[in-house]
Amino acid sequence: MRTTLADLAAKEEKSFEISLPDELPNVPGSEDELTQVFQNLIENAVKYGRRQSKVSVSASISQKMAGLNGPALVIEVSDEGEGIPQHHIPRLTERFYRVDTHRSRNKGGTGLGLAIVKHIINRHRGRFSIASTEGVGSRFIVALPMS
Repeated sequence: MRTTLADLAAKEEKSFEISLPDELPNVPGSEDELTQVFQNLIENAVKYGRRQSKVSVSASISQKMAGLNGPALVIEVSDEGEGIPQHHIPRLTERFYRVDTHRSRNKGGTGLGLAIVKHIINRHRGRFSIASTEGVGSRFIVALPMS
C-alpha cells in the first residue's frame, strides 16, 4: 500500500497553509526533478514537525537574489518542529548525515533526502538554504532562476 503525503499529514495531524501568487511563473528545468524536491521538503516538514502543527508552503518572486542573475521564484517550506541546532545546519545536505539517527530511522529517513534536494537545485542553477530556530521550527528555501 502506498502512503501519500496527505495520508502522512492526516496521521501526524498536520494542517497546511499555502500562500502562492495567483500565477506562478515558469522556471526552466525538469518537472520530475523539481517535483521530487518539493515532495521531499514537504514530506520532511510533515515528518519532523510537531504533531497537530502546521506546514507552510509559500512562493514569491524576487527580482534580485544573491548568487543568481535576474529574477527568481522563491519557494519556502516551513515546519513547526523542534528546530535544528545551528551546528548541524551546514552538514544537513551531506549524504547520509542525520541530526538524530534514532528519530530519523523511526520516521523512515535515510539521510539522503536533503542531499538529493541540494543536487537537483544546483543542477537547475538555483540556491538552497536552511534556517532554523530551536523550539520554533525550520524553513527550507529554494530559489530558482526564472530565465
